[in-house]
Amino acid sequence: MWLYFALGSAFFAALTSILAKIGIEGVNSNLATAIRTTVVLIMAWGIVFLTHNGKLTSISSESWLFLILSGLATGASWLCYYRALQLGAASKVVPVDKLSVVITLILAWVFLHEEFSLKSIIGCVLIGAGTLLLL
Repeated sequence: MWLYFALGSAFFAALTSILAKIGIEGVNSNLATAIRTTVVLIMAWGIVFLTHNGKLTSISSESWLFLILSGLATGASWLCYYRALQLGAASKVVPVDKLSVVITLILAWVFLHEEFSLKSIIGCVLIGAGTLLLL
């Protein structure tokens, strides 16, 4: 089941890039990020309320800390991404952004002690090489 959600994430991320590139024309990248974030915020809280999932009081302080840090990282990522899209071609910005896959695998190895397999190493090398070829 996770694979279907991951594929949905990839599809919507791709769609996001195209829609953002079109929408950011003539708009300050920080303002565009704020608009996008507001829409995401409304959508996320709407889903929580409609599905009655979760209670704020049941979240541990450690989870709060890491969710807040994750939110800050997301915000920084989006601000950088929108500015890059404003300055460069989507066909160049998006592959560089997808180096996040390689960085994630390395960080998962360092902090989460997840194993590298031969397939993941080959995948990292191919993503890195593909990104360099598209620049």
